[in-house]
Amino acid sequence: MWQLLATACWVLLLGPIYGCKKGSITNPEANMNISQIISYWGYPCEKYDVVTKDGYILGTYRIPHGRRCPRKTDNGYDVWMGNSRGNTWSRKHLKLSPKSSEYWAFSLDEMAKYDLPATINLIIEKTGQEQLFYVGHSQGTTIAFIAFSTNPELAKRIKIFFALAPVVTVKYTRSPIKNLTTLSRRTIKALFGDKMFSPHTLMEQFIATKMCNRKIFHHMCSNFMFTVTGVDLPNLNMSRLDVYLAQSPAGTSVQNMLHWAQAVNSGQFQAFDWGQPDQNMMHFHQLIPPLYNVTEMEVPTAIWSGGQDILADPKDVEDLLPKIANLIYYKAIPYYNHMDFYLGQDAPQEIYQDLIKLMEECLQNKTHFFL
Repeated sequence: MWQLLATACWVLLLGPIYGCKKGSITNPEANMNISQIISYWGYPCEKYDVVTKDGYILGTYRIPHGRRCPRKTDNGYDVWMGNSRGNTWSRKHLKLSPKSSEYWAFSLDEMAKYDLPATINLIIEKTGQEQLFYVGHSQGTTIAFIAFSTNPELAKRIKIFFALAPVVTVKYTRSPIKNLTTLSRRTIKALFGDKMFSPHTLMEQFIATKMCNRKIFHHMCSNFMFTVTGVDLPNLNMSRLDVYLAQSPAGTSVQNMLHWAQAVNSGQFQAFDWGQPDQNMMHFHQLIPPLYNVTEMEVPTAIWSGGQDILADPKDVEDLLPKIANLIYYKAIPYYNHMDFYLGQDAPQEIYQDLIKLMEECLQNKTHFFL
C-alpha cells in the first residue's frame, strides 16, 4: 500500500509535466454517500435508522420505486439495502461508543441474531408486506444461512433467498483471509487491536480518487482488488475503479475476522469461540460453540457461484449444495470471481434477469420454478 501511495505521489507531481493528466477525471460517486449515489442516478431514496435489540443503530436505505414514475419503470420493485453493524454506514449505538472495545465485541453471530431480524422487521412494518425476497452476497449470505436456520419465525418471512457467492464453510478458500489462520488470537489482537478491522481510510480514499482514476494505474489497482476476489479482468469496468475502491473496504470488527479465521481452521460452520469455557457458557449455555445446521433451513433458495472465486471457493459451494433442503435454482458461472456478482459488466445477463424471473414466477403463484 505504501508503494502504491509513493507511486501515486510521483505521478501527481510529474503528471502535468509528462501529460498524464488526460483521462484522470474522478467519477462524482467516488465522493458520495449511499443516499447521494442513489439520487445521482435519478432514483428516489429514503433512509432509516434500524435499532437492534442490543442497541446498535444500522443505516438502512430504500428505493421505493423506479426513476420518475412510481409504478411501471424499471422492474417496479421496492428495494431495501441493509447494513451490518460496524461498517461505514452503521457505526452508532444507543449507549456504546465506537471508540470502546465493548462496541466491537461482535461477529457473524450478532449480525445474524440481531441485525438481520431488526432490518427485516422494519421493512415489514413500513411496507405492510408479510414476506420479502432476500438477496445476499458473500457475508450477506452467511448471516442469512445462520438466521434462517436458527430462527424459524424469521425464515417464514422470506419468499426466496437469493444467495450470490454463498459463504458457509471456508475450508478451501484461497483468499488472503487464510493468512490470519497462521497467527494466534493473541498475535492478531497485538497487530490489529480489539476494535475495528480494515476501516476505509483517508489514504485509501486518496489512492482511489487521485491514482486509480488514471488509466496508467488501472491494471495495478484492479490487480489489488483481484488478490482478494479472484481474477476476471475483461468483466470489470475500469473507468469505475475509483468508485469501487472509494466505497470499500467498509470495515468490521477484529472479532469478526477472528471468527472467519476460526472457520478456516475448523472447516466448520460454527458460532464464535470466545476462548474460555465460562464465556462460551455465558453466550451459548454450553462449553463449546454450537454448530449451525444449514439443513434446518426450509426457505426456497437460489444460488449462483463463480468458478474463479477464491473466497467462496467452488469446493466449499459443492459441499453446501446437498445441505440445502429447498434448492430451487443453481447456476455456476465458470469465469466469475467474488465481486463479479455485483460489479461484473455482464451480471444483468448472467444473474439478474433469472433472479427477477424467479421473483415474477413466485408472485404469480406458479407451482414450479425453472432450473
